[in-house]
Amino acid sequence: MHVFLHTFSFPRRTAALARQAEAWGFSGLLVADSQNLNADVWVELALAAAATERILLGPGVTNPATRHPAVTASAAATLQEESGGRALLGFGRGDSALTQLGRGPVPAAAFERALIELQGLLRGEQVELDDGARSQIGWIAASEQPKVPVAVAATGPHVIASGARHAEAVDFTVGAEPDHLRWAIETARAAADGRPLSLGAYVNVAVHSDPAAARDLVRGSTAILARFAAEGAPTDGLSDVTRRGIAQLAADYDEARHGQGAAPAARQMEDAFVDRFAVCGTAEQVRERLLELRALGLDRVVVVPGSLDADPAAVTASNERFAADVLPALLEA
Repeated sequence: MHVFLHTFSFPRRTAALARQAEAWGFSGLLVADSQNLNADVWVELALAAAATERILLGPGVTNPATRHPAVTASAAATLQEESGGRALLGFGRGDSALTQLGRGPVPAAAFERALIELQGLLRGEQVELDDGARSQIGWIAASEQPKVPVAVAATGPHVIASGARHAEAVDFTVGAEPDHLRWAIETARAAADGRPLSLGAYVNVAVHSDPAAARDLVRGSTAILARFAAEGAPTDGLSDVTRRGIAQLAADYDEARHGQGAAPAARQMEDAFVDRFAVCGTAEQVRERLLELRALGLDRVVVVPGSLDADPAAVTASNERFAADVLPALLEA
């Protein structure tokens, strides 16, 4: 299993975290793209590329509304060139980058069209855009670097299927309940119809000797992922506790406090809900649950380690415990 670390895009911190993630042994670092809440993702990824030698790097995730597919293709291919082939492009319908502008996620059909455009542009092809215009990024066509792989972040069946049909990878944002992940995996494989496809999952993770402290560290980031399921995704394989928590988030989520553990919606989540939707607790507990997810057939897990307002020192301590006591077991063949 490949293990990526996710982070918010903080100025003067992203490059240092990339160096640390590489030293810890992570496979890659994905950086959130949310212009109203974080620094610019592509600037921070460029700095991270200059600071590292091995790990994969990319947005986790960008969208086709705040950045046109041609803009994203050019940025991703630039990162691919400057990093020596270490770019990975996370692509989704959009969350806080859009809600902070008063807009909702890109509709599933429009997202699939944008994904097809993006893939063509990344291959250096001339593509027909949704308005009928034709476009090609000539310098990408002349590049000797491999095409940047695209990983679609997906919750519902339509976007999972779009990713399975058109992308190199699908990263599920459905939480950590095994039955629900099993449904997502089966949906992706059915839509892929035999084409090669890498499967991963974004998972809220915190490691602490005190399970309550671990739980509190990821309350805000857990609310982010759980809210996706509150927006019409199927509930196959979800426990009653998780269904109840998702319904509560749908009613109470405050976009002005997106990703914050201190937000009322995050504080009101039942402990049992956080324990099921996220993976938090002692190193032994976290290791056991992630190995269970690996056994489902995941090729990759994206560790989302802390809320936007979490104490940076506490997040670092959790990452250190994860790297020392959990990561080696996940990386074993």
